[in-house]
Amino acid sequence: MGYRLPVFTSLSGYQPGWIRSDVAAGLAVAAVGLPSAIAYPAIAGLPPEVGIYASIAPLVAYAFLGPSQKLIVGPDAAVMTILAAAIVAIAASIPAGAGVSRAGIAAALAFGVGLLYLAAWFLRLGVLANFLSRPILTGFFTGISLSILVGQIDRFTGVNIESDGLLRPVLELLQKAGSIHWPSFVLALAMFGVLQLVRIVRFPVPGPVVVLVLSVALSAGFDFEGRGINVVGDIPTNPPSLILPPLTELPLQTLALGSAAIFLVSFGSGIITARSFGAIGGYAVDPNRELVGFGAANIAAGLFGAIPVSASDSRTAVNLTVGGRTQVASIVAAATLIATLVFLAPALRIIPIPVLGAILVATALSLIDLAALRQIWRISRMEFVFALIALAGPIGLGVLNGVIIAIAATLVYLLRKTMFPRDAMLGRVPGRDGFYKLHRTPEARQVPGLAICLIQGSLLFFNSDYVGSRIRAIAAGLPADTRWLLIDASAIPQFDSSAAAMLMELCEELRARGIRLGLAELHAEAREMLDRAGVIACIGPDMVFHILEDAHAAFAAQSGG
Repeated sequence: MGYRLPVFTSLSGYQPGWIRSDVAAGLAVAAVGLPSAIAYPAIAGLPPEVGIYASIAPLVAYAFLGPSQKLIVGPDAAVMTILAAAIVAIAASIPAGAGVSRAGIAAALAFGVGLLYLAAWFLRLGVLANFLSRPILTGFFTGISLSILVGQIDRFTGVNIESDGLLRPVLELLQKAGSIHWPSFVLALAMFGVLQLVRIVRFPVPGPVVVLVLSVALSAGFDFEGRGINVVGDIPTNPPSLILPPLTELPLQTLALGSAAIFLVSFGSGIITARSFGAIGGYAVDPNRELVGFGAANIAAGLFGAIPVSASDSRTAVNLTVGGRTQVASIVAAATLIATLVFLAPALRIIPIPVLGAILVATALSLIDLAALRQIWRISRMEFVFALIALAGPIGLGVLNGVIIAIAATLVYLLRKTMFPRDAMLGRVPGRDGFYKLHRTPEARQVPGLAICLIQGSLLFFNSDYVGSRIRAIAAGLPADTRWLLIDASAIPQFDSSAAAMLMELCEELRARGIRLGLAELHAEAREMLDRAGVIACIGPDMVFHILEDAHAAFAAQSGG
């Protein structure tokens, strides 16, 4: 695959007859996306217009450079939580009076995320999509969701909550119970109930759209703002304009770390969304090509004063349901939101803040996948432990530290999987060709004088001592007449210098006991490495065999059998 940008590939083969379904899908995507576009920025303490801007410019950029015809990008609740933590970290490192707003920091982070996407595409790092395993992502998003839920206490109650964490904000609310603004609380609960009712009865209009329209009507009719219920307030009526983010005014190291955290989580969750809908739509997803689309979308977000974006599951689902065929639906959605800004800003300004809290609570609850956690528990207790570690990270140590915890948990999980390679002794079955694992084939018997040990996994610095101890333990239990100990290396893709040193020591120890060490079915690269390390010379070229049958024939010939 070359480095050619996938320009207009999402629009290739466009047919005029598709325009009707694309326009209908674009209008539906705009309607569904508007409530979340207004609500999500509140997670990071940002004005609602940045969420709307993030639903305009990035959609157009992805339409031109994204590979998928059906995927819709937009703000994401989990990404917003990480963005909030990154903004706090960057703002704390800026000198007082620097004059950089939180929205400016968010735009700079979006631009940085876009650059990381393009760098990852250039380096062909689409494999990073698999870096955070599903159990760890499930746990991490559950932790993020709990953080979002706690963060809505002030929007539900009108009480200014200053504590962080999971329990401290609840305790603070109990101490300030007398300050609860009950009309706000009742409104938030009522709108949350409407969201759940719409979901249960499967109402054809999405719940966020219903509560947004209903709350605007109620706010206008009953003057919620005059009754002390907080509302969104004035929203700029102009479309997003091109402006360079304040990159040079921010600390590069903190900006890079925040961008990297957002990039990793947004790409991991974005590819899961892309693959899920790819399976439904029957089309393949190439993570390397998606890097370009996501990168272009985030750079556009940064250049137009918006927030980082990722694949949006709700908008993509609506696009597929209504029948969107290509990214023309994204362009129509972007144009619709521009018109909304220009003509409907007065209606948007009176949206009650408690209603946005209700939308965010419903969104956070949808991110908690208890069924997936139960499945992980059934399949693997160890993976469930790692999911709990990833869950606890954002809650106990903060969201940015939670990303680090999730990455560390992934690394530990990978290391544990490879630190203890499995091994098995092989033998022959009378009257049958080939070699069989002794513990799985009761009729198999070890060839007298010849011990064959299969090792499954790479031999590297972190597991070579363990493998060496296993082979020594096996050798200690061999019959007294054993003359050869052969390692079946067919399942060892690579060795390193530590493993080579271990084999050299093992060779000398076994030779002192009258046992020759041999290797069979070495991969070409592994053999070259062991040759350079002197292992082949130590054990003798005559003890290196292409296949096990050759080794068996050589042993039989030497034994006169």
